[in-house]
Amino acid sequence: MKNFSKNIKYLRELKNLSQESLAEELKVSRSRIAAHESNRTEPNVKMLLALSNYFKVPVDVILKNDLTKLKGQSFIELGNQRILFPITVDIDNENLIEIVPIKASAGYLSGYDDPEYIEQLQKIKLPFLPTGKHRAFPIKGDSMLPMKDGALVIGRFVEDRMDIKTGKTYVLLTLNDGMVYKRVVNNIDIDNSLLLKSDNKIYNDYSVPIDEVLELWEFTCSINTQEYSEEELKLSSIMKMFNELGVELKALKNASK
Repeated sequence: MKNFSKNIKYLRELKNLSQESLAEELKVSRSRIAAHESNRTEPNVKMLLALSNYFKVPVDVILKNDLTKLKGQSFIELGNQRILFPITVDIDNENLIEIVPIKASAGYLSGYDDPEYIEQLQKIKLPFLPTGKHRAFPIKGDSMLPMKDGALVIGRFVEDRMDIKTGKTYVLLTLNDGMVYKRVVNNIDIDNSLLLKSDNKIYNDYSVPIDEVLELWEFTCSINTQEYSEEELKLSSIMKMFNELGVELKALKNASK
């Protein structure tokens, strides 16, 4: 359990605790902490759970990942149970944005909570973004026109699911559909789900149980990697006009009731 030994020492030092202080917190002897950190003894299940609960790091992360590679970085927690990913910063202590490339997007479902996977992603800095943790995701297909295939959506990580705003667009990582970019209707209070809608109306709406949503990133801005043609710009303008007319017609219909 080489990773376990290194991780316990690393997590202890992140909290500026001595071995004796951690032992007091967990109600065990200091020698037991020292033995785990030097890899002389393996922890039992009770000890693993105690460490996991105290540091709010899941057991599998403590056992499988080398957290010492993330020195100098902090973490965002999801709920009260697991570390999701490191917040990477540059030499000026400014947040960096990881870019999930198109070729790697299929593997994001299996690597999103692996610090080593996140660490190897390319990074950029966009100083005009609001506070919060951001990440860049590639857009595939035409379900969110006029967003072009291959564009990048920059999203801000949503920590509290109750902050999901109906009508806003989000990048979602879902258990069965992987990574998708959709307009969201928050139905958590109704049936514990999110309704996902495409701006391109040839695609049907569908619901996803909130328990199957692994990550949510609220749209902040987008980066187009291709120039729009004149014809595409005309189409975009026409679609926008009809969307706005649709809103106005609905308002008129409601007013006439």
